[in-house]
Amino acid sequence: MPPIRTLPTVARRSAGATTHPSRITRGDRRRRPSIGRVVIPTDVDDAVLTIAGHKVRLTNLRKLFWPELGISKADLLQYYADVAPALLPHLANRAMVMKRYPDGAAGAYFFMKRAPEPRPDWIETCSIAHGSGNVIAFPIVQDLPSLLWLVNLGCIDLNPWYARCGDVDRPDYLHFDLDPVPDATFDNVRATALIVRDALTALGMPSFVKTTGSKGVHVYVPIVRGPTQKQVWAFAKELAFMLAQRNPTLVTAEYRIAKRPRNHVLIDYNQNAWGRTLVSLYSPRPMPRATVSTPITWDELADGARTDDFCIANVPARLAAIGDLWAPLNAKRGRADLTRFTGAAHH
Repeated sequence: MPPIRTLPTVARRSAGATTHPSRITRGDRRRRPSIGRVVIPTDVDDAVLTIAGHKVRLTNLRKLFWPELGISKADLLQYYADVAPALLPHLANRAMVMKRYPDGAAGAYFFMKRAPEPRPDWIETCSIAHGSGNVIAFPIVQDLPSLLWLVNLGCIDLNPWYARCGDVDRPDYLHFDLDPVPDATFDNVRATALIVRDALTALGMPSFVKTTGSKGVHVYVPIVRGPTQKQVWAFAKELAFMLAQRNPTLVTAEYRIAKRPRNHVLIDYNQNAWGRTLVSLYSPRPMPRATVSTPITWDELADGARTDDFCIANVPARLAAIGDLWAPLNAKRGRADLTRFTGAAHH
C-alpha cells in the first residue's frame, strides 16, 4: 500500500486527563447466583421474572413488534436473553442512548438519553457532562436483568457509547460506517469494505466487520485506549478521504448529502465524533425482515454474505455454533496503537 499522505498527531494520554467528565453510579452489586437460560413468557401480557436476584418487570409481551412476521415483544426479549452471554461484554460500562419504539418496528420512535424515573435501584448509570454544562445520567447495561429492563422500554436496537464510562472521551475502538449512496448496491458496499480492510492491514491494524442490519456494513478496529475521540475521528477522516481519492469511481467521503456522487459508497468517518453512537453488534433492526447487525468473517463477506442472511430467527443458533467473532474487540492484546501515527507518514 502506498504511504498515507498525512495522519493527525495523536498524543499519549496524560495521567488523569479527560475532556468530558463522567461518573458511574453503581446499582445493587451484591453477589448474584449463576443463571441458566431465561425463558420469556409468551402467553401473558405482563410478567415479573426473578433473574440473578433481581425482579424484572416485563410489559406488553404479546404486542406484535413485527406483525408481518408474527414476532412479538416477548420474542424480541427472548432473542436478547439468548445472545446476552456474547453481547454483554461489549456493552459493559458504556452509556446507552435509548432509541425507543413503543409501537414496534414500523411505529414512530424517539431518542432518550437520561435514564427514566422511576427505575429499579439496581440499574447503574453513567453521568456525562455535555458542552452545555448539562449532566446526563445514561443507563448502563451490565447484566441480563438490566438488558431486559432496557429492551422492555421498547429499545429494538442498542446504541452504546464508543468509550467506557471511566473516560468517555477516550474510546477503545475506531470504526468506519459504510453506507451506500442512492443507486449503489450491496456489492459496492462489499467492495468498499474490502478496500478499507486492505488499507488497515497495510497499516498493521486488525479489523472486524459486521452487517449493520440495514443497508451497509461496519468495520471496527480495536485500539489502545489513549487518543481522544477527536483524535480518533481525525484519523478516520484522513483515511476515508485518502481512500476516496484512490477509488474515485466507488468511494466517497463527502459528508454533504447533496454533494455525494450517486453509485458510490460513503465512508462515514463522522460517526466517530464525540457523543455519536452506532448500533451494537447482535442488535435487531426495525427493518421488515427483523435483520440483525451481525459479526461475520472477511471470507464470508467476500464470498457473498448479505444483510438479509442474518435475522432474529437464526442469529442465536449461529452464535451458539461459532461463538462471538468480535470477542477480540474486548481483549487487551492485539489492539492497534494510534500513537504510532504522527504528522509524518510511516508506511
